Amino acid sequence: MNGFSTLAHLKAACRDLPEADPGADEAARARQGQLTKPPGSLGRLEDMAVWLAGWQGREKPRLDRVEVIVFAGSHGITARGVSAFPAEVTAQMVANFSAGGAAINQLAHAAGAGLKVVPLSIDRPTVDFTGAPAMNEAAFLAAVSTGYAAVTPGTDLIALGEMGIGNTTAAAALAAALFGGTGADWAGRGTGVDDAGLQRKAAVIDAGLARHGERRADPLGLLAALGGRELAAIFGATLAARHHRIPVVLDGFVCTAAAAPLGRLHARGLAHAVAGHVSAEAGHRRLLEAVGLSPLLDLGMRLGEASGACVALTILHAAAACHAGMATFAEAGVSDG
Repeated sequence: MNGFSTLAHLKAACRDLPEADPGADEAARARQGQLTKPPGSLGRLEDMAVWLAGWQGREKPRLDRVEVIVFAGSHGITARGVSAFPAEVTAQMVANFSAGGAAINQLAHAAGAGLKVVPLSIDRPTVDFTGAPAMNEAAFLAAVSTGYAAVTPGTDLIALGEMGIGNTTAAAALAAALFGGTGADWAGRGTGVDDAGLQRKAAVIDAGLARHGERRADPLGLLAALGGRELAAIFGATLAARHHRIPVVLDGFVCTAAAAPLGRLHARGLAHAVAGHVSAEAGHRRLLEAVGLSPLLDLGMRLGEASGACVALTILHAAAACHAGMATFAEAGVSDG
């Protein structure tokens, strides 16, 4: 696919979503019932193994080709004092990713995953969404298309993350628009704003909601109006993964908010996704409940960069290893009762 040329094209792609392979799902469930353990004794590891198998189309899932994709974008709303860090930190951190000095570099290496960093016009911030849509249609479709193209068909699993000063404000505004509530309900401290900064953040979100209230019934329109290029790219990557039947691990609050419109556009839009963790950012747990995802980990993380998703990869490796490597009762000569 060369990209999405119109919103109608993108909406059609969001309606036409493949499901997991029912044969692989059934075979994986049957294998789980034959392994040398009491049924259900590995808890969510069993569920995750079957989930991986269904989306990969294999009785025994594998995680040989795992890629972490981090999208970076700049936000016009940073001029309103919604972050404890200046806007130029986005570009500086992208350089740090390239130099191998960030947390995600270490975590991806530890998880045996490849790392791809995709900056999206970080020298050109989006528009301040309190006065106009953050992205016009062309810019929005370009960002979604970039995210879509970043996913390599045949990958066993992808973990998604972001970098963008100001993007927890965009994510909170999007969550409030999609699921209801005010700026105060969804705003968190993000990079560590003080009480005054938190109040400014809530006010900015409320102003954005008032400005774009007419889009409430249009999830894609809300993503364009309140999001950022990196959020749009995460949405595109999540959509691409679904079309390619690649399971997805979502990172924190921003990443979950970016993927949420797909769940609003299709009842099972996020069936191929799992939440790697619940972050310490205010609103993330509530957002996960709204989109119907149960986090694998709760470590108090709030860094972004796909860091929590990357740590969760170790859980999925454990699930796949047990599922593929354990002996069945028959193979081990063990009585199954």
